[in-house]
Amino acid sequence: MPDELTEIPPAAYRQVLGHFCSGITVVTAIADGTPAGLTCQSFFSVSLDPPLVAFSSARTSKSYPAIQRAQSFCINILAQGQQALSTIFARSGPDKWRDVSWRPGRRTGSPILDGVLAWVECTTVAEHEAGDHFLTIGRVVSLEHTGATEPLLYFRGAYGRLAA
Repeated sequence: MPDELTEIPPAAYRQVLGHFCSGITVVTAIADGTPAGLTCQSFFSVSLDPPLVAFSSARTSKSYPAIQRAQSFCINILAQGQQALSTIFARSGPDKWRDVSWRPGRRTGSPILDGVLAWVECTTVAEHEAGDHFLTIGRVVSLEHTGATEPLLYFRGAYGRLAA
């Protein structure tokens, strides 16, 4: 067994892990009276009792500090056909909310985007530094699926869909 860890080239890491299909979410919050949001693939369930979820955001994100300050957030699970929302929230800038329809969440007021597959409102319970990302854990306080049936998926660097 080698004594030292092998250096993994970032391009190889990205290429291999790109073979793991993931859903696309937009994490939203209200900070200082203003909506904030970012596209996120790194979302997962952590615990059933208590109900906890987690997401990961790059430390370089311009949108994450507002979500951090809010101490609550909503995970909007995107439905097939919402690629435009994914793209809008993947970029920085004050105008990303210009043509986005949403309503405030029941418990946190965090934006629930129209047409999503499901949404999960949370209060922040922990944040951990993890390499070049932050890992945020939230306690679920409200959630709902909307009746949409197909998720927006991401696989090998492109959007995809479930096969029938």
